[in-house]
Amino acid sequence: MNYSISKMTRNEYGLLEDFLYEAIFIPKGVQAPPREIISRPELQVYIAGFGSKKSDIAFAARCEGKIVGAVWVRIMDDYGHIDDETPSFAISLYKQYRGMGIGTALMKTMLGELKKQGYKQASLAVQKENYAVKMYKNVGFCIVDENEEEYIMLCKL
Repeated sequence: MNYSISKMTRNEYGLLEDFLYEAIFIPKGVQAPPREIISRPELQVYIAGFGSKKSDIAFAARCEGKIVGAVWVRIMDDYGHIDDETPSFAISLYKQYRGMGIGTALMKTMLGELKKQGYKQASLAVQKENYAVKMYKNVGFCIVDENEEEYIMLCKL
């Protein structure tokens, strides 16, 4: 699979709505929630006004000229919040592009960018059942906390 990764442009940030919805983990046998779920405040924190904060950074994976995945970070009070110096990750790919290494490449690209910009660590929250837990561990994230449903993971840069 040929793909490229590059920074998202400001006029592409609107696509983060699609990728936010795609990022919602749906366990086997569970029906996907309606798309309107992304308008909830606890999810809007990931995309509302994206590009307005210094910590807002986004990369896109492109395949045959089409954006097929995105990774974005910002310092926000989200599920994976550690402190006000640690960017939190969001990442997703359209289903047909998963399992091909694109997500790992997006994660590594973002981690490199965060290190270059002087950040010391990054965080994320992930459902315990999510297959992506293994990928997060493989790129350097460690579990630092958990609740009934999720792991809070941290990567030192």
